[in-house]
Amino acid sequence: MNLPIEELTPRQIVAELDRYIVGQDAAKRAVAVALRNRYRRQQLPQAERDDILPKNILMIGPTGVGKTEIARRLAQLARAPFVKVEATKFTEVGYVGRDVDSMVRDLVAMAVRLVEREKIDAVRPMAERRALERLVDLLDEEPKPKRRKTPDNPVVRQAFEIFGRTMQDDYPDDDADLERDDRARRTRRNRLRKRILEGRLDAQTVEIETEEASNPFVQVFSPQGMEEMGLDLSNPGNLFQNKRTFRRVTVAEARGLLIEEEANKMIDRSSLHREAVVRAEQTGIVFLDEIDKVAGKQGGSGPDVSREGVQRDLLPIIEGSTVQTKFGPVRTDHVLFVAAGAFHISKPSDLIPELQGRLPIRVELESLGEAVFRRILREPRNALTKQYVKLLAADGVRLEFEESALDELARLAADVNARTENIGARRLHTLMEKLLEEALFEAPGGPEAVRVDGAMVRERLGGLVADVDLSRFIL
Repeated sequence: MNLPIEELTPRQIVAELDRYIVGQDAAKRAVAVALRNRYRRQQLPQAERDDILPKNILMIGPTGVGKTEIARRLAQLARAPFVKVEATKFTEVGYVGRDVDSMVRDLVAMAVRLVEREKIDAVRPMAERRALERLVDLLDEEPKPKRRKTPDNPVVRQAFEIFGRTMQDDYPDDDADLERDDRARRTRRNRLRKRILEGRLDAQTVEIETEEASNPFVQVFSPQGMEEMGLDLSNPGNLFQNKRTFRRVTVAEARGLLIEEEANKMIDRSSLHREAVVRAEQTGIVFLDEIDKVAGKQGGSGPDVSREGVQRDLLPIIEGSTVQTKFGPVRTDHVLFVAAGAFHISKPSDLIPELQGRLPIRVELESLGEAVFRRILREPRNALTKQYVKLLAADGVRLEFEESALDELARLAADVNARTENIGARRLHTLMEKLLEEALFEAPGGPEAVRVDGAMVRERLGGLVADVDLSRFIL
């Protein structure tokens, strides 16, 4: 099986990450090397690959500096299954709550959706053609011409001969009529196909027969914790079968439903699940956030008592073990784990030594200041300013930002972060929403053009930032 391992060099990976994330060069270099090492490992002989284990990463930095975004963009770049989990959601074995194995089950479920989407995209052209033919059949009101079948019975043939007639007298050759009817039918169906593809029949209603999957999922308690178990009801001997129901929908909706149904028919679910398990094992990425919240030393009381227990439960998963899932056993030896935490109160050294050893690469992310905020508002491909310009353009409003407005926004965000809780770049989201609240509410129907300058930013946000009791506001 050829895995979709990205062939980009570390420099190219960092360049791709720079399109969305400003700064944090050390973290970008670490994840770029980790991704490239996966490609390097795949170039080795099969017998040598198992000896090369991924070097897991520990990101240290305050909230809102880009830890999650780096891991998410890396997974998108690598076309790899990716899940983000919070360490605080797990409990030690013996306590009520989620067990650490659930992160692997979530990873495999994500891999199944990823592979399914890829396979559907691969068969979509054929599925579209089949769905179009089914739709034409539904819209074609004329029946298909049929040849009259000549009786092939010796008794009937003998009866014709007794009365001095031949079978051709009552069953003449109608090839010419059939050919003429076939031509008319092909012309009619081609006309229907063209009208459907052009969208001229989208509003017309049609009754279609669709299949409703009746594969229920039930939650059961397994030795590994709460597990969602799917009942395989595809065999004829099962008690339940998929239901065929009739629905009256528009042609546009019917086409989408039929394409999805035809695509699912062409996908082999067994091979899909096998491939998804391999993808999760070989290319999966787990982002374990808030690892610092379970870094307290053992010996406390109350909710802190199980922190070290959660860390010890994480050890075999990160080191490499086999987890049972509804798609089959999954080995975590080659899954890349990226742990992250702010470590305001605790320190990385507060983690148990065994877990520290499983996270050998440590990178510290820098706090964001005014200069970085300016770059965040200008440079990324998905910068907030560009997002709001596109949103208001959908309502016919032209939004423009002057350089002075961006400078003032960056200054105010840094000022609020310094005076209250430092939430990093997330502060810009709140300030931008407050700044453009009126324009977003008035559109459409309000001003057709909105120009934001430094004076407007100071007027609308100055009083809010100068307020002594900033805790009254949702910042």
